[in-house]
Amino acid sequence: MDQIIQVDDLCCGYGARTILRDVSFSVRRGEVMVILGGSGCGKSTLLKHLIGLYPPRSGSILIAGNELTSAHGKAREAILRHFGVMFQAGALFGSMSVLDNVKLPLESFSQFDAAAIDTLARLKLRLVGLEEFADYYPAEISGGMQKRAAIARAMALDPQILFLDEPSAGLDPITSAELDELIRRIAETQAVTFVVVTHELASIYAIADRAIMLDKDAQGIIAIAPPGELAQSSDARISGFFNRGRQHAPAL
Repeated sequence: MDQIIQVDDLCCGYGARTILRDVSFSVRRGEVMVILGGSGCGKSTLLKHLIGLYPPRSGSILIAGNELTSAHGKAREAILRHFGVMFQAGALFGSMSVLDNVKLPLESFSQFDAAAIDTLARLKLRLVGLEEFADYYPAEISGGMQKRAAIARAMALDPQILFLDEPSAGLDPITSAELDELIRRIAETQAVTFVVVTHELASIYAIADRAIMLDKDAQGIIAIAPPGELAQSSDARISGFFNRGRQHAPAL
């Protein structure tokens, strides 16, 4: 299985503060990779660098074999087309219908006519189970539906990679589990690679092929493995993260 994302010796920070140093990993094509760790460990910082929002202090990020960190102009735009992003709050435009939110990337970056754009956007909504809610506005649908609509919009241009920032945040367990099922289904049926930031244990076990464990004190990666292996780690930082619910569970 080839690598669709390759990160080498990445160092990130803001101002005089270093958040991550010497971060190296790869993501396989078609894989669901989860980025996890405690508060302040750099999960969001890593994601923002992977999608090109911030330049790293040093190191390289290759997306589908193309160097993102040094690319400019049309070359950079071509690399960015390889992926879509779903932000934590969904970031849907409240003044636009769900359908128009999904149509927006197609209207901005494709050469399709209006009829084709409408058809393609409705197909994406069908994929996430929202075709019947195309004419609703974001405020008129539930939080879980908003997340699904945001995924549909992120998929509008058929990217090879989807980056999701805390997709289960603010959702009840049933809705979260349904979203997890959607992520796995898209990964398996659409050949999409996922990179997901989350701290939700149920979601990690449900969706992850492998997980990257970040640590605040180490300022980087302390483990990369399937979640089941991480839970059995002899490293207290790792096993403690995965067994944190059990440590305080009442005796039966």
